[in-house]
Amino acid sequence: IEKYFIEGGKGSKPYKPIPMWQMVPSQDLLEATVLGNYCEVWLAKHEDDGTPIDGIVGINCLTKIQLPTIPSLYGAMYGNADYVIMGAGIPMEVPGILDSLENHEDCKLAIDVEGSDTAHYTEFSPKKFWAEAEAKGGAGAKAAATRKMQRPNFFPIVASVVLAQSLLKRATGKGPTRGIQGFVIELPTAGGHNAPPRGFRYDAEKKSHALSLNDKGEPIYGPKDEVNLDRFRDAVKGLPFFLAGYYSRPEKLQEVLSIGGAGIQVGTHFAMSHESGLLMDTKKQIYDLVQNGDVEIYTDPVASPTGFPFKVAQLEGTLFEKERYESRPRVCNLGYLRHAYMKDDGKIGYRCAAEPIDDWLKKGGDIAATVGRKCLCNGLMADAGLPQTSPFKREGEDERYVEERLITAGDDVNHIRRYLREMEDGSIGYTADDVLDYLLGRFKEEYNSELNLYQDADMAEDPEVKKELVNKKKELEGKIAEVDEQLAEAKDEAVTPKA
Repeated sequence: IEKYFIEGGKGSKPYKPIPMWQMVPSQDLLEATVLGNYCEVWLAKHEDDGTPIDGIVGINCLTKIQLPTIPSLYGAMYGNADYVIMGAGIPMEVPGILDSLENHEDCKLAIDVEGSDTAHYTEFSPKKFWAEAEAKGGAGAKAAATRKMQRPNFFPIVASVVLAQSLLKRATGKGPTRGIQGFVIELPTAGGHNAPPRGFRYDAEKKSHALSLNDKGEPIYGPKDEVNLDRFRDAVKGLPFFLAGYYSRPEKLQEVLSIGGAGIQVGTHFAMSHESGLLMDTKKQIYDLVQNGDVEIYTDPVASPTGFPFKVAQLEGTLFEKERYESRPRVCNLGYLRHAYMKDDGKIGYRCAAEPIDDWLKKGGDIAATVGRKCLCNGLMADAGLPQTSPFKREGEDERYVEERLITAGDDVNHIRRYLREMEDGSIGYTADDVLDYLLGRFKEEYNSELNLYQDADMAEDPEVKKELVNKKKELEGKIAEVDEQLAEAKDEAVTPKA
């Protein structure tokens, strides 16, 4: 904090750089990562004055970002995270890592190194971490490795029955479900990264993937990419599962519950709400568009350096615009999506197809792989109002380039128009409560409507009929009370949803 915090804000100056991740990170980088994840969870679990909130908090990590995974999980666990959710890859080793971190035990994670047939690992030792922190002046830090930890529930994000079965069979965690407590089934209509269509593989050099694109240039999803929910329910043997991707509607929630699911994951609708961390200017831009038409969402097969399709909102003034993207001075100064590769000298290097093209080529990359690649690291930080000031200038400009937004949203973003209303300050918008009222309140409406049919149940003359009608009336009253309780709990837990 002493190194990076600037009283009063940084102004137009760039953020101080944090070291980029490597197989063996520095102690400073480990401390920044552990502390950052701890703070995110702690802040979500407390009011601004430090008062604890009685709610549930989870952390969502991208499996493709491998190197920071273990210290990120450790920091989140130190903040008492209740859930860990991971997608964009297959998090096979994470359940075992969570088991180890619960007891402050050493652990390791296999790292993909392009061009190498040898197994490579990044390692993390909680006891060594705290010992080095104490050696740097953190008095009593070693004692932190004795603190009792809460192991969070682990929910991998999957897009097929086969992947869920594989995780339950091969994941490294303890117990009959291999350290997995549930699943999120994410469909290709969800925002952010999507699982690629079955058999789809982006090939920059041969362009073989072009045969699997529609006339807009988006990946084509078909029947093989659909998830049979009855089969999924049977395959996960009683574990809870949630649906994501175009499921933020009462009838879809009811559909999930009726087949034995636990609920739905709501992303885009909360991301666009008043309380989220997305820039208010972006939300206002989207509100204006959905009031007067539709926001177009493009599933970009090449934007993400991860190789996964990525949803991009077609908004003016963002890097979706081709001219804006092409005039952006390329730079790799955050490096979250860099991947490891084996250099000719036998050492491990790091590269990203969205970095400066000359740098990519010097590292042995193919120029075709740079076409259309966007810097998600800087774009998504700008979305949250934290744009980095580049060391470079846009051609023809005198000032250093300030990173611009790259907005992601699910295909159902236009459904937020049902929530829009005049806020207390006179602006147009909506809150997280409005979303919850719509999703859960519809159940109450239906139950109340049905309850009206049984208002005269006590007046039935036949004792058996009367008993049946009264029991049905009580059942509906119980369901209404249950929805009221769910609404109260959901609102308590979603007071400050973050995008």
